[in-house]
Amino acid sequence: MFDLDKWQEIFGTIKKNKLRTILTAFSVAWGIFILIILLGAGQGLRNGAQEQFSRDAVNSIEVWGGLTSMPYEGYKTGRMIQFNNDDYYELKNNTVGVEKATAHFANWDSRIISYKNEHAGFFVRACAPDHAYLEQAQMISGRFINEIDFNEFRKVAVIGFPVKDLLFKSEDPLGKMIDISGTKYTVVGVFTDPGKGDRDRIYIPLLTAQRVYNAKNKVNGLWVSTGNASTEESESIVENIRQKFAKKYHFNKDDKNAIGIQNYNVEYKRIMGMLDGIKWFIYVIGALTLIAGVVGISNIMLIVVKERTKEIGIRKALGASPWSIVSLIIQESIFITAMAGYIGLMLGIGIIELIKWIGVEGDFFKRPEVDLSIAVWSVIAIIIAGALAGLIPAIKAASVEPITALREN
Repeated sequence: MFDLDKWQEIFGTIKKNKLRTILTAFSVAWGIFILIILLGAGQGLRNGAQEQFSRDAVNSIEVWGGLTSMPYEGYKTGRMIQFNNDDYYELKNNTVGVEKATAHFANWDSRIISYKNEHAGFFVRACAPDHAYLEQAQMISGRFINEIDFNEFRKVAVIGFPVKDLLFKSEDPLGKMIDISGTKYTVVGVFTDPGKGDRDRIYIPLLTAQRVYNAKNKVNGLWVSTGNASTEESESIVENIRQKFAKKYHFNKDDKNAIGIQNYNVEYKRIMGMLDGIKWFIYVIGALTLIAGVVGISNIMLIVVKERTKEIGIRKALGASPWSIVSLIIQESIFITAMAGYIGLMLGIGIIELIKWIGVEGDFFKRPEVDLSIAVWSVIAIIIAGALAGLIPAIKAASVEPITALREN
C-alpha cells in the first residue's frame, strides 16, 4: 500500500490524464456533495416541523365551539355551540384517556398593561392550571397559576419574559402589582415558551377573568392532553368527546361544523411520516447519484486498463505477479474515490455550516445539520464502491496473457 514506486506510477498516470481524472473525481465529489446538502435540508425541515409542534403539547386535542350546519331533533341549523365551565370539568374529570385539561377565555386580543409609569399592550389569556403543561410554558421564576388561585378567584398573573423586560426592566416583578385594563393583579411568575409569539402573553385564572370581565361561565376553547395514548386511541378519545357534546348540545354527531376538534396526535404522526418519506427519498436520490459516480470510475478504469494493456503485458513478462497489477489499479481507484469523496464531504458540510451562519431559516426550516456518522459512512461506502469499481478491470488486466498484451496496438 505504501510502495513508493506504485504511488509514483499512480500520480504519473493521473498527471498524464488530468481532464479524465478531474471529471471522474467530480462525479464522485458531486454525488457526496448533493447527498450532504439533501440530508442537511431534510434535517432542517424535520427540525422546523418538530419546533412547530414543540410549541405546544403534541399529545393533545383541542376543541372549540362552532355553528351547527345540520338540523337535528327539531333544532334548526346555525345554532352557536358555546362551551362553559361544566364542559371543562367534564373533560378533566370524567373522560377516559384525558390526562390534563385546560379551558381558556381569550375573547379579547390585547389589553393595556401598566406598571408605575410603564404602559404596553399585551395579549391576556385566562386559563386553568394545566395550561402550562399544554402550552409547554417553562417557568423562569416564581410559579404558574395553581388550583388555589383558580378556585379562590385570586387576582394573580403569570407574565412572559418580554412583558417583564418591558414593564419591569431590571426590577424583580414577583409580588408586584400590574394593572390590566383597570384591575390590579399580583405577579406570581415569569415564563418563557418555545413558541416565540406565545412569550408575549399574560396568564390569569379563568374563573377570576369570568368574574372581572362579566363572562359568566363561558369558555372559548377546551384543550386536553392524552398521555401515552396511541394515535388510534386518541381518535377514540376524539369520538368520545364529539358524542358527549352532541348529546349535551343536541346536534348531529356527524355535523363537523358544530364543534371543531384538532387532534395533534394525528397531525404530528402525519407530518413526521411525510418527513420520513422525504428522508428515504433523499437517501435513494443520494444513492443513485453515488452509483452514477461509481459507474463513471469503473468506466474510466476500464479505459485505463485498455490503454495500458501493452505495459501490463511487459510487467507480466518480466515476472510481475497478478496481485501487484490488481493492487495497482485498485489503489488508483480508491485514491481517486477517497479524495473526491472527502472534497465533496467537506464542501457539503461547509455549505450547511454557511447556511446556519447566515441564518437562512423559516417557520418550517430550522438548523440544517448532517449526522456526521452518516456522512462518514457515506464516504466509506463510496470508497468501498470505488475499490469494487476498480476490481473488475483489475482482474481483467491481471488475466491478460503477456503475449496477447504485447500484440495490442
